[in-house]
Amino acid sequence: MKALKHILTRYTLFMWGLLKPLGVWGVFAGAAFDGGAWGFPIDFMVGGFVAENHARWILYVTMASAGSALGSLVVYAIGYAGGEELLRKRVSAARFEKLHAAFEEHPFWSLMFPAMLPPPTPFKAFALAAAVAEMSITHFLLAIFAGRMIRFSALAILVIKFGPDIVRTVPAFFSHHFHWILIAVVIALGAWLLLRFLRKRAMNAAEVR
Repeated sequence: MKALKHILTRYTLFMWGLLKPLGVWGVFAGAAFDGGAWGFPIDFMVGGFVAENHARWILYVTMASAGSALGSLVVYAIGYAGGEELLRKRVSAARFEKLHAAFEEHPFWSLMFPAMLPPPTPFKAFALAAAVAEMSITHFLLAIFAGRMIRFSALAILVIKFGPDIVRTVPAFFSHHFHWILIAVVIALGAWLLLRFLRKRAMNAAEVR
């Protein structure tokens, strides 16, 4: 475990040294790499840039969100070209059916909410499910961009308020309480959908009268 942690630390520092000189384009490249291929500690990079220059936090957050959305097109292409078998290997049969149903009914929100959450959220599985469900590329990109904007904006605000060490604290908190956080998100989404349904039904009833 210590050896793995050491390797990840060295990898993070190596990528930070490689991409930091590129400035905001380094943030974009790192997020795109994370979205489409091997996992990259993009939270560390965004937090590091924000810590060094608070005034440009919106730019860093926007570039990271755009890079993440565009990089995820790699996952979309895999899923759209025939990723159902790959997705079935990554999740249980019951989980696959739930994902498929969610993307059939509420594709945008089913992808945006996972995009908001930091690791260990299995985001690529959701992105793959969206592609398998043939979600439009426009909605796919917008959902990821919106979710990442919320996630990185929250991270940037925390870094400005509490300092760069919060970048390590937040993922640890989510890792230890992931299931409870996921339950809370599902409940919040369910409540929002219920309110939306009730409001729409009330409007339809008013029109009938």
